[in-house]
Amino acid sequence: MMPEIGRAIEAYTLRHPGEKPWMTQIEGLILLRADHEDQPKHIISRPALCVVAQGAKWTSFGDKRHIYRAGQALLINIETPSVGRITEASPEAPFLGAVIELDPAILREVYDGMPDPPMSQVEVGRGAFVLEAMDPQVEDCVLRLLRLLDHPRAIPLIAPMIRRELAYWLLSGPHGAMLAELTLGRERAAPIMRTIHRLREEFNAPFRVSDLAAEVHLSPSAFHRQFKAVTSMTPLQYQKQLRLLEARRMILSEGAKVESAAFATGYESPSQFSREYARMFGRPPKRDASITKGLPQWA
Repeated sequence: MMPEIGRAIEAYTLRHPGEKPWMTQIEGLILLRADHEDQPKHIISRPALCVVAQGAKWTSFGDKRHIYRAGQALLINIETPSVGRITEASPEAPFLGAVIELDPAILREVYDGMPDPPMSQVEVGRGAFVLEAMDPQVEDCVLRLLRLLDHPRAIPLIAPMIRRELAYWLLSGPHGAMLAELTLGRERAAPIMRTIHRLREEFNAPFRVSDLAAEVHLSPSAFHRQFKAVTSMTPLQYQKQLRLLEARRMILSEGAKVESAAFATGYESPSQFSREYARMFGRPPKRDASITKGLPQWA
């Protein structure tokens, strides 16, 4: 079935040249094609199923790197900073992939309707992991979503049904408990997910780890351990990456001055901001500002 998925992605991207990435008519379905290996890209990943039909890619969350290739997929359970790179691609055999963002409302509806929902785990699960072999039912849902792109008038009616079916197969699969706990913030993972949501909303505000731990009724050591188990980052690293990603978006997309972006994202020292920016993105913010000045950007 995976070759059929690859052919469907390739056919669609060839019919719509120059978009990269391809934001399709189906909400949350994004297609990827690349003829060459690329440079690492920093983004904020959302809960999603990231399928590779041809080629290979790695995605890192903090200090954890996930490598996945044709026939495999990365399942992301949380919204978190990440960096990814396509590592196998050529004009003869381009990288072909599909990202299906997971709608928490659909997941919750399906979870609540399951007669035997996945049980909570003993330990808080990971925020992302590789599906070494995709279930045939999951592959079938992906393929039907891709084929639906050829029938745009049917998309509003059929796509939500396929997305609900996909949610069911993921929740009923071997990693369903982790998906339910983290994406829906249920049971053991609920305290960590509340903190993640707060940091996303208040990334430019100062905080102390001890205060965050107290808010969710955990000891600082237990909070730190559980947060890193989920995100592969410490709370401070998580906040720092959020700040730098937002600052870069402001510089590239809004033409913000470096100092303004630094202060807006919670930095008190522009020099410290510049050092951390260069360490993360490989060049200082002023170089990004000069390169992109006056040019439209996609971020």
